Amino acid sequence: MARRLAPEVNAGSMADIAFLLLIFFLVSTTIQTDYGINRKLPPPPEELKNGSVMVKEKNLFRVELNQLNELFVEKKRLELKDLREAAIAFLDNGGGESDQYCSYCKGAHDPKSSDNPNKAIISLINSRETNYEAYIAVQNELVAAYTELRNREATRLYGMTFTLMRDHLKDPNYSGDKDKLKQQIEEVRGMYPEKLSEAEPVTAEL
Repeated sequence: MARRLAPEVNAGSMADIAFLLLIFFLVSTTIQTDYGINRKLPPPPEELKNGSVMVKEKNLFRVELNQLNELFVEKKRLELKDLREAAIAFLDNGGGESDQYCSYCKGAHDPKSSDNPNKAIISLINSRETNYEAYIAVQNELVAAYTELRNREATRLYGMTFTLMRDHLKDPNYSGDKDKLKQQIEEVRGMYPEKLSEAEPVTAEL
């Protein structure tokens, strides 16, 4: 009597199937990516690049974040939602006289606050234990204060916001004069230069 052979499974194509499955999982799997700050931080202003230059106390706006993520402005507790308004009031104060006078500033013109936007410096100090999200939120509010003031002046001078002007400059389909637009952007930026520093300043009671 002939012996019956056990049925065999043809495994010749198993390698191809495994390879196809591997490609499927690589294509369909979502890989988590860590994100950092999505913007370039401004360089320290000239006044703070070396500690030998004294800065008037009234031209310095101190913002501090402690280890508990509590926000202090000029050593007074402040809510994050109020930070932008406080920064605008400082930057737009225009308290200077004669050659320090700011003709376009619409602030309180308090002689005890900043002379003009070109002299106004925002100093941000963080604790080592400061939460990353809190740090970014404060940065965003401070940058938004500059943007709001620039939007106001760009609209007054050129009939469009500073944000829209930058978008046009980046747009390859923009039909206007980009060289002129770039000059206008630089002019508005110069009216409210972003002097946001994380360096420890040296101050003088002047």
